[in-house]
Amino acid sequence: MFAQKSSCWIITEGLKGTENQCIGVAEALGLPFIVKQITLKQPWAFFSPYLGFEHAAIFSPRLTAPWPDILITSGRKSIAAARYIKKASAGKTFIVHIQDPKARIRDFDLIALPMHDHNRAANIITTLGAPNRITQDNLDDAREAFPNFKDINKPRVAVLIGGNSKAHRLSENSMRRLCTQLKQLGAGLMITASRRTGEANQALLREELKGTGPLIWDGEGDNPYFAMLAWADYILVTEDSVSMTSDAATTGKPTYTIPLEGGGGRLDTFHKNMQRAGITKIFEGHLDEWHYSALNDSQKIADEIKKRLED
Repeated sequence: MFAQKSSCWIITEGLKGTENQCIGVAEALGLPFIVKQITLKQPWAFFSPYLGFEHAAIFSPRLTAPWPDILITSGRKSIAAARYIKKASAGKTFIVHIQDPKARIRDFDLIALPMHDHNRAANIITTLGAPNRITQDNLDDAREAFPNFKDINKPRVAVLIGGNSKAHRLSENSMRRLCTQLKQLGAGLMITASRRTGEANQALLREELKGTGPLIWDGEGDNPYFAMLAWADYILVTEDSVSMTSDAATTGKPTYTIPLEGGGGRLDTFHKNMQRAGITKIFEGHLDEWHYSALNDSQKIADEIKKRLED
């Protein structure tokens, strides 16, 4: 039975992206929650999630009762914790895993997968994008936290830049092409880059856009990521990131994906699904206005958790 007094844990291996997905679902449930970042002792760390035989001593910090009513996990090493708590709680803890666990699906009460993953079962729910912490309240708070962004010229364009990944490469040519397109927009630019962007590409970005008045976050002070999404009229995001694309699409604002070198596989399928749904378009150097139903995948997963606990 779901109740507003239900206890909730989040267990991850500390990766910010996957942890935020779990937090987004917990916040959508409207429950207080505790985040636990764990490591595993050997040989479980190396063989997770395949080894099994989990027991209390393999986790650091140690996991102890009282066990939560709901556990939300994500990441390879969290699977051992999910299985251990399921057993230790005598099956009373409702176990939710975000993303493909690449383990026995019957070990979980609910698995939330993006649609571009192909596993399907009675305990699997699919989402178009990735769950996140984007809500109207959070965006409103971000606008209040960064009121000076209102002075940026309109249309305001948030540019979310990732970089090199297993599937994509942000080359110098790709960055130069993007800079040329951004300068031609004549828009107020709000730009944030990631570690994967690379120092050379970030330096090129600053040099090419010098004198055009962009706001480029330098990594100092409070992170303006939510504020950029909140104040933006349009959002551009490099195609290497499901998470950033999903964040942008949860705002309901026109969202463009910036092509990079490479691609293929499930990530291409994700982008094709988003384009077919009328949510995103490929950025070709100009801005159009369109409307779509904003993603709300965190709430979709939360509603499914409540439904299954009440059945």
